[in-house]
Amino acid sequence: QVQLVESGGGLVQAGGSLRLSCAASGSIFRLNYMGWYRQAPGKQRELVAIITSSGSTNYADSVRDRFTISRDNGQNTVYLQMNSLKPEDTGVYYCNFRGISSSSNYWGQGTQVTVSS
Repeated sequence: QVQLVESGGGLVQAGGSLRLSCAASGSIFRLNYMGWYRQAPGKQRELVAIITSSGSTNYADSVRDRFTISRDNGQNTVYLQMNSLKPEDTGVYYCNFRGISSSSNYWGQGTQVTVSS
């Protein structure tokens, strides 16, 4: 019954910034982590960043020190602050919430991020 709604994508020039948001309709029972994935044309979907229920974070090497993942206190919303954007960051970004159970796995609809050179 949980649904995720994304916002914040758009078109920016290289070096610019965007902030993505993903809001859940309700809390995830026994939430394990919240994350962001992206998929560029002709490439596989890749993990960009995650934040666990305890607050630990991890990033893909390609975005470390440029992107920051965060969440609200109620863990209903996850954010991705993207700075110093590069053309290779272009793609569709998807948020993902996962609970402890393997069946507790929810995806956002995707939001397009385009970075021009």
